[in-house]
Amino acid sequence: MTRTTDLPTIECDVLVVGSGAGGLSTAITARKSGLDVVVVEKEPVFGGTTAFSGGVLWIPLSPHAKKAGHADTRDEVIRYMKAETGRWYDGPAVEAFVDKGPEMVDFFERETEVRFIPTLYPDYHPDAPGGVDIGRSILAAPYDIRGLGPDMARLRRPLATITFIGMMFNSSNADLKHFFRFTRSFDSFKYVVKRLINHVKELVLYRRGINVTSGNALAARLAKTALDLKIPIRTNTPAQELIVDHGRVVGAVAKGPEGLQRIVARKGVVLAGGGFSHDRERIAKAYPHVRAGGEHFSPVPKGNTGDGARMAEKVGGSVEIRFSSPAAWMPTSKVPLGKGEFGAFPHLLDRYKPGIIGVLKNGTRFTNESNSYHDVGAAMVAAGQGKDTGMWLVCDQATISKYGLGYAKPAPMPLGPFVRNGYLAKGATLRELAQNAGIDPAGLEQAVREYNEGAAQGEDRQFGRGRTSFNRYLADPDHKPNPCVAPIGNGPYYALRIVMGDLGTFDGIGTDVVGRVLDAQRQPIEGLYAVGNDRASVMGGNYPGAGITLGPIMTFGYITGRHLAGLEPSLSSTAVPTLSTRQADAVPA
Repeated sequence: MTRTTDLPTIECDVLVVGSGAGGLSTAITARKSGLDVVVVEKEPVFGGTTAFSGGVLWIPLSPHAKKAGHADTRDEVIRYMKAETGRWYDGPAVEAFVDKGPEMVDFFERETEVRFIPTLYPDYHPDAPGGVDIGRSILAAPYDIRGLGPDMARLRRPLATITFIGMMFNSSNADLKHFFRFTRSFDSFKYVVKRLINHVKELVLYRRGINVTSGNALAARLAKTALDLKIPIRTNTPAQELIVDHGRVVGAVAKGPEGLQRIVARKGVVLAGGGFSHDRERIAKAYPHVRAGGEHFSPVPKGNTGDGARMAEKVGGSVEIRFSSPAAWMPTSKVPLGKGEFGAFPHLLDRYKPGIIGVLKNGTRFTNESNSYHDVGAAMVAAGQGKDTGMWLVCDQATISKYGLGYAKPAPMPLGPFVRNGYLAKGATLRELAQNAGIDPAGLEQAVREYNEGAAQGEDRQFGRGRTSFNRYLADPDHKPNPCVAPIGNGPYYALRIVMGDLGTFDGIGTDVVGRVLDAQRQPIEGLYAVGNDRASVMGGNYPGAGITLGPIMTFGYITGRHLAGLEPSLSSTAVPTLSTRQADAVPA
């Protein structure tokens, strides 16, 4: 290890490495409990993956659900988690999440700038045992980032590919629906014009949108709280190695703008670096399609390179790759930006719309396109048998004009530039489209023919699109009888190639319930904690509902912050079972 004793030294109670929701929720909770906290962030901006996200938290039995009178019980939530996690069900961790989640929401809304609003999201598998059609997902309330003052410049901007000239949309309320309807509804037209005028004013005055939504609002609200509590968020300051003294982690060496510095943490160091989505070496072993030589293109921040995992391993921590899905899969298209550069567009909305289908290279459909992004991603991996995980979204002219396709916007926005730069393939006939896109022509023609036979009656006879409330939630409620299904009509036709991406890793550093990092013997490493996507997910590699990353991330951040302050002793003795123990105590899927 680098000799550190002669370096400039900063002292605190808690050092948090990373500034996303996991790191900031831990830091805020610890500070509110009386501890002195420092946050270091490797990138020049704060907010982490959270600032790119939808800002939704899956928190069953939240105060918002109770206020709305949604029928739900702890037993049903546990039942659903058992069904969803299968043999990876971790009872103590799940129970801590379910019991502490509502408490976390109440704490942050009472004590901080964070605010939430309810959503109408169903669980992603509402027909599974314990699943519900509404009530378990909440959303960060919009925020005017002028509240950050000069630190507004340090807030990570939203993912550029899912904004329109920097303007954010929210799929969880009526906002985006107005944009889809603005050529068909005078009320929507007025709404869109007002939004555009206000946004242009913001760009002129501030060179960015200031009324932010989704994860950008959550990141801003957390940062505002941290800064108001005098928690320094030291950006451009990557942690490079942990400092260990007699088997206890007592701090870290970080490299700030002034050079190397030694940060001593009396209570503990918390790893919150966002997981390993861009650690090429680790994902080559962890992701089945990458392991087989296939393509992966993640929309998460480029700084998520597994720094926390590497630091934990160097002091005896364990990072096991055990879940069948080691990450939250996200079908992604590659948007040409020029000079050989591409931006990632996560396909969160278009797959649900009627008249859009997904096919493989051989032209055949292979899954219900209106399932969750994670489920469609898992189907892509299975259908491609590893290496070839690509799929193509296909639709006709009327459909793309109405809904858009990926980064290509609905009419009246032009499609020509996307055809010319290769983002979209186009053909006057299905056969010509297939030839231009690299799809088997006969297979595509047959797939469309078979799909249309049922679609004319609003049925998906192959995969049952529209069967669940979740399938229908992001579809087109104005399209009858099935909001997810419409025939593919006359040409010209369009196709868009989709590759695999992720929203963050599920596998991660092994911890106990309160977040203490465990060694190979499953014993806590004194002074070292992990939260956020650095910590192995409580969801067992599955994706039960909207917000199952941020919900546990903030809940366990809250638990970890309280434990560091000595306020969660009842949870501190329970360790995550070993792999063999998990298998022996398996719960049937």
